[in-house]
Order: sequence, then C-alpha cells, then structure tokens
Amino acid sequence: MSIRIGILGYGNLGRGVECAVRQNPDMELAAVFTRRNPQDVTILTESAVVCNVADAADWKDKIDVMILCGGSATDLPVQTPEYASIFNVVDSFDTHARIPEHFANVDKAAKEGGNVGIISVGWDPGMFSLNRMYANAILPDGKDYTFWGRGVSQGHSDAIRRIDGVKDGKQYTIPVDTALEAVRNGEDPELTTREKHTRECFVVLEEGADASMIESEIKNMPNYFADYDTTVHFISEEELKRDHSSIPHGGFVLRSGKTGWENENKHLIEYSLKLDSNPEFTSSVIAAYARAAYRLAKEGQTGCKTVFDIAPAYLSAKTGEELRKELL
Repeated sequence: MSIRIGILGYGNLGRGVECAVRQNPDMELAAVFTRRNPQDVTILTESAVVCNVADAADWKDKIDVMILCGGSATDLPVQTPEYASIFNVVDSFDTHARIPEHFANVDKAAKEGGNVGIISVGWDPGMFSLNRMYANAILPDGKDYTFWGRGVSQGHSDAIRRIDGVKDGKQYTIPVDTALEAVRNGEDPELTTREKHTRECFVVLEEGADASMIESEIKNMPNYFADYDTTVHFISEEELKRDHSSIPHGGFVLRSGKTGWENENKHLIEYSLKLDSNPEFTSSVIAAYARAAYRLAKEGQTGCKTVFDIAPAYLSAKTGEELRKELL
C-alpha cells in the first residue's frame, strides 16, 4: 500500500516535495493544503486535490504523513506542533539556535496525539548534521567545520521577505575561501562565525519603503544576519527575476582529527554537496524521512524525532536484504 502524503504549503519547497513523491513508487500525493484560495493553486499531480488549510483536520484518516513546507521564521514554530497533534509530520525547521525549543513543543504535541513528528529535515540541519555526528564519533580528538554556499538560503530569503516594505528578495551565503583552505590544509584554525561566511542580499522594495531602515533591520536580525558581514543591494523586480531566479546551494562539512598514542597521525573527513536546486534536494531528503515517519508510526512509536534518532534503513524503500546485498 502506498504511503499517503499531504503537503501543507505550496511554495518552492511544496512543489519540490510533489516532485520527490513522484519519484518514490511507494508514495502517493493525496492532497495539497494552502492558505490561498484552492481554486487559484494549480498542482502537477492529477490524482491529488487542493484544499484550504482550514480543512486539514478532516483528512486525519486519509493521510499517513503531512509534510509541512512553511518557513522557519514564523510558520513552523506554530504549524508543526499544531499538526503533530493530528498527523504524523515532517518539517524542515532550520533555525539551529531554536531547535531544542522546537523539539520540546513538537514532542509534547505528537505524544498527546499519538503521532510521530520528525523535525529539522533537509541538508543542514539534516544530512550535514548526520555527517557532523558520525565524524565526531569516529574522531573524538578533533575539530568541526561547516561551510555553506555559495548559494541561496531559503530560510534567510524568507526572513528578508517578511520585513515590512520588502516586496521580494534573495540571500546568498558565501564561504570565505581563505578559511576553507586553512581547514583543508590541516591548520585547525579557530574561526568565528564572521570569519567563515559572508551574506549578500538582493532586495526589491515596496514603493515608498525606507531603504536605510530595511538595511539596518536585515543586518541586525538575530539568528540570521547579526553575526555576519552582510551586504544589502537594492535592485528592481526585473533585475531579481533576470539574475536571481534559480535556487542553487551547497556546502562542506569537515572534521580534522588525530589518532595514535601520541596523536601523531592527522585525518580529515569532508562531505560536500553541490545542488542545482536547494528546495528540490531538501524535498528529496524530506520524502525519505516521511517514509521513516510512516514506519515508526506503524511500530507504535510517538513523539518528536530528529535525523539522529532514525536508523538509515528506515529511509530506504529497499528491503534489508536488498540493502545488505547492494549497498553494504
């Protein structure tokens, strides 16, 4: 039987999830839920329907996993606990500093509802988190380094667009090349947040908006821009569409470490991603974890989980026998 998927929110991430579901033969898209007028939202899956979010609870017995595709700034802190009380859910909450708080809220709601909630799924947090954990376990005497970009951050771009007076915007995260090379060269540098990355914003203003006030609000936004050297460019809507329509991203997770009785041998673990489409790759990770949520729920588990809590085999459509034969 197919895993019945619901999508809440039909922006870049929601459209990516729809494509990912299509690539997984054990899944089917049942419905898309939107805050817009459902008649104004056109989806690609002919067998699925579009509904208003107000009707989501009516689908409690028709959806196995609800995938929440809202933004981390304001949507997911409210939506994930709310819907975890009704459905098994997966989200991509990516405000790292607030993950413990978000986990506690979702865990309480999911347990009360008898459901599974998997939070902070994607590539960072997500795949990068797993690689940091594996590397820490393997090289306990070492240092972690994570670099993102160059690429468009969906969460940071969403945070810009929610500022009053901003019509549209994109934000690029850019690694500092000298810092990355120092890590690869085995120098084990001590790097501040500001020394590892810069941020570049391209912003379209609403008519009459105060550019200097908006620039200040962006640069001083906690958890997003305050700890970085940030450049803000104000451009036209035509320029944004022409020069910044794609959503690439990527990055690197590295851990340098030492082994031997006298720590005489040095090692470097590096995991990297180069993505044409940030939301589509994130969606593909989410789809795999939706499978895990479904399986965990079938086993009777409840509460909130992260990528650390889920065995890799739960992500794959292959059987244990196939995994051992083909991938081990």
